[in-house]
Amino acid sequence: MFEREQFLSEPHIAALSVSAGESRGPLTVPIWYQYAPGGELWVLTGAGSEKARLIEAAGRFTMMVERVDPTVRYVSVEGAVTRTAPGTDAQLREITERYLAPDKVDGYLDFARAELGEQVAIYLRPERWLSADMGSV
Repeated sequence: MFEREQFLSEPHIAALSVSAGESRGPLTVPIWYQYAPGGELWVLTGAGSEKARLIEAAGRFTMMVERVDPTVRYVSVEGAVTRTAPGTDAQLREITERYLAPDKVDGYLDFARAELGEQVAIYLRPERWLSADMGSV
């Protein structure tokens, strides 16, 4: 179990999926996330975004991360939303530093503060896990 949690804690781009209603497939979008083994996973998104509205309505979502080098490996987690809170500048900086090179962080933060509007942090405690390490397939 620890291996999959460790893999999830690495800075992969995730695919977030959430139910979009009875007559549609799930909304699936790429997203940055934060996770530490044993803890809650969280994402930042626009307070009025479609994904925020759908997550609120569904009360749960799924995240999947993968890599193909040096081996094919993936981890998928699904669970209930444990809380939603206004996003903070500290969270925005933390997640930006996780994904961008140091020389790109300040520029992205300036852009995000000016263009992305109010953010919310949505937390999930993983309940169901799927994972595989397919070796050097």
